[in-house]
Formats: sequence, C-alpha cells, structure tokens
Amino acid sequence: MADIVIPEFMDDKAVDWLRARFDLRYDPELVDDRAALLAAGVDARGLIVRNRTRVDAELLGRYPRLEAVGRLGVGLDNIDTESCENAGVRVFPATGGNTISVAEYVITAMLVLRRGAWMGSARVLGGEWPRQEMMGREVFGATLGLVGFGAIAQAVAARARALGIEIRAHDPFLGDQDPAWQGVTRCAGIGELLAEADAVSLHVPLTDATSNLIDAAALRAMKPGAVLINTARGGIVDETALAEALRAGRIAGAALDVFAAEPLPAGSPLEGAPGLIATPHVAGVTHESNTRISWITVENVAGALEEKP
Repeated sequence: MADIVIPEFMDDKAVDWLRARFDLRYDPELVDDRAALLAAGVDARGLIVRNRTRVDAELLGRYPRLEAVGRLGVGLDNIDTESCENAGVRVFPATGGNTISVAEYVITAMLVLRRGAWMGSARVLGGEWPRQEMMGREVFGATLGLVGFGAIAQAVAARARALGIEIRAHDPFLGDQDPAWQGVTRCAGIGELLAEADAVSLHVPLTDATSNLIDAAALRAMKPGAVLINTARGGIVDETALAEALRAGRIAGAALDVFAAEPLPAGSPLEGAPGLIATPHVAGVTHESNTRISWITVENVAGALEEKP
C-alpha cells in the first residue's frame, strides 16, 4: 500500500520527485471513485488533493495513519480542518503558488468584459459587421472594486494600477495601517464599493457570512454597466439573481470561474445568460502555477513526513 495518495492531477516532475522517496499511489481519476479513494488510505501517511477531493471525517476514519494533507491550491473549503486538527493531521495549502495566475485572470476578464468586442466572434464569422455595437469601453480611468484585499487581490491591484485603473477595496480584517492600502481607496462597507466600481472582483472565502453575498440586492446596488468577476468560490454569488440581472441588463457582464455546483448541473439558471464568460475553475491553474503549487506541496508534505522516524 502507498505512503502517499494523490487522487488529482499535479506536475509530473514533482510526482517523480516524491516517488523516489515514498511509496506512491498517483491516480488522477481516483477523485471520481470515492470507494476506491477511501480504500486506498489504509497505510497512507500523506494525502495530496486539489479542490474536488472531500477530506472529511469519513475519509479520515479510513486513513488511520494519516499525518499530512497537502492542498494543491489555497482554498480549504473541501477540507474539514477541524476534524483534521482533532485527528492530529496537519494541513498544508500551497500559499502564494497561484497568485499570479488568478491576478492575470481577473485583469484579463475586466479587459474582455469592458471592451466587449471578443464576445462577438461568432457574429463576425457569420457575416455580420456590428462595429457600433462592439465599441466597448476602456479600462483606463475605470474603477475596480475588490471585495477582500488579501494577497491575490493586492496582486490584482498592482497590475490594475499599471493600466491606469483606480482601485477601491473593502476588507474589515486588514489593519488600517497596513502598507497595502497605499494608493487604494478603502471602502467602509461593501455597499459603498458596489455603488462606485465599474468592475467588481471577489476575493473572499466561502463562509456563512459570505454565502450569497452578491445577491439580488447587491446586484441592484452595482453601477449600471458594471461587470462582476468571481474567482473566489461558488456560493458567494446568487447565480439565479445574477442570471436575472444579466438578462435584464442591470449589469453589463460577468466572468465566473467558480460555481455553487461544479460541474454546472443541467438546467442551470446561468445557461444562455447574455454577457457571461464561464470557465471551469481554472483561474489559478496555468502550466506555471501548476508547477509552483505542486513543488510547494510536495516539499511541505515530504517535510512533514520526514520529521518523524
């Protein structure tokens, strides 16, 4: 049986580095076979996952020797951290590994949504020539509102400022004197931010407090013609309310990389919504970030396991 189980994809060279040091079960299809995943853990001391593997009390009960969980990313909503702590299992997110990738995604989404021209490729290729409709707007001088102002949002802000974008942010957990606020207008509440931003980007975890944070009322509070970008977590945006706001033209567009249910179920209210860019939870996944987070994770997990004889 394996010392370390990896049920989702990661960088091949990082896998080989681990395999030279430990007995390894690397099977990116294992995430889709819960019974096999649970059965694989009888001797496992390490587990490396992305966002689809549920590390819960059931799994911990089937991994009695587990010492360390490595997360190929930063979100921990698929990991029951309290149960891990109670079981003496250490959890290692790959902090910082995908910051650049997510920041670039947000800036790209803002550019595409504001300019709008790229949304009409099918019409142009079909023989139409809608130049006036695709006039679009520049990002220079526009205001980007960041809900949450941690490391990723700060990386977004740095890139946005280089394009002449004004930054407003709301984060009650970041101290008043933190140097990150330099050059950024701090909003006391989310309502103030929504009312002033031409683009709103979400950078908060999914908690009871942030569930459906962007609901029908929040969407009505946004500036007419504003756009919404969510690379944080599904469930922060009320998808039915967003679809209605897009269809009614209350906001100009949205880019969603995360959803309440992934993959999207049949009959999602988002299906066919105008002005919507939908991507499959890839904002933080590039070839470069996959390499970074894989190496951060294998070094964390290997280091934790090698501390003990």
